[in-house]
Amino acid sequence: MHKPELLAPAGNLEKLKTAINFGADAVYLGGNKLNLRAAAGNFTMEELKEGLEFAHLRGKKIYVTLNVMPHNEDLIGIEEYLSELYDIGVDALLIADPGVISIAKEVVPNLEIHLSTQANSLNYKTALFWHNVGVKRVVVAREMSLKDLQELKKELPETCEIEAFVHGSMCMAYSGKCLLSNYMTGRDSNRGTCAQPCRYKYHLVQEKDPGIYSRVNEGNDGIYLMNSKDLCTIEHIPELIESGINSLKIEGRMKSSYYVACVVKAYREAIDKYIEDPENYKFDSKWMDNLIKPSHRPYTTGFYFDEKMKQNHASSAYIRNYDIVGIVKNYNCQSHIATIEQRNKVYNGDFVEVLAVKGDNKIIELKDMRKENGEAIESASSAQMIFTVQCYEELMVNDIIIKNKKA
Repeated sequence: MHKPELLAPAGNLEKLKTAINFGADAVYLGGNKLNLRAAAGNFTMEELKEGLEFAHLRGKKIYVTLNVMPHNEDLIGIEEYLSELYDIGVDALLIADPGVISIAKEVVPNLEIHLSTQANSLNYKTALFWHNVGVKRVVVAREMSLKDLQELKKELPETCEIEAFVHGSMCMAYSGKCLLSNYMTGRDSNRGTCAQPCRYKYHLVQEKDPGIYSRVNEGNDGIYLMNSKDLCTIEHIPELIESGINSLKIEGRMKSSYYVACVVKAYREAIDKYIEDPENYKFDSKWMDNLIKPSHRPYTTGFYFDEKMKQNHASSAYIRNYDIVGIVKNYNCQSHIATIEQRNKVYNGDFVEVLAVKGDNKIIELKDMRKENGEAIESASSAQMIFTVQCYEELMVNDIIIKNKKA
């Protein structure tokens, strides 16, 4: 059976390593030019080299985004940048603009090209056009139903791969091509600096007579008119795999390492479970449990299954149930001492959950908390401080320690 790639976002080097440690087959990221997440950490060339070495040693791939809608000045230096990316061994480029594709075909003809979702590919003729000009993979528009996607896949040659988003934030504009931010704040979403005005609260009024307005929306509190829910398809892994999608993509280069770990873990386990035994596959609620713990908005299946209400008009706030409090750096099986790097304040005696790199999560108590020098402490309060705890549950390096915010 065809097993799709699980593709994860990486806003920086830590997130790249987290995605791969928790099961991603490939990672997409932005360098210092032409990518749509200008506010993300992004990668220097040295960081990208380190990320590539980390990934390739584990048999994983790295795709670099050049997916802005460029103006003339954005093209300055692109030939040198493309050559650098090719020389250090990136696995593919993710591009939206035909001009950038043409430059890439001239400068780095042997480097694989993936067409960004920003190109709005909705039908097989469009996909075939791009494939015929040298695109290996088409990232389809999020506005497609699963039925549309299945039909598209059937019409394409096997040499044309299809990638589709399965989880993460959704844009209210068509495949992300929005001008609201540019008009309202001067920040161009199509060049990587979106201010997300679709998440603002609005008061909708109608002018009945000159200077006389009446509210269209009820109440005085305003309405989040354009605020999309987040995409989540974890309950539909069989349908997605059977559709023939080559790569299942997670959104979120601006999200935390904790988010990346939770989402990758859930989809990795679901994909593997279905591939292992399709006939006896059953959805496991623990996968959804992992997806509701990191910061998220209410979920929707988007356009895949014709769900009518894809927006949340009541609020654009994230739901935040858990905080990351530490990352396991070492575990001594003889002394049962875990060494942890702090991420948020945590106290001696706290009960916390371990988001395990492998296997099920577990609940542990942080006992006998100490500094590196052995001094007993009541809390780990300094950012990224190293501390130890006694723990008789065996932990793995890179396990993530999380805590319920209400606990």
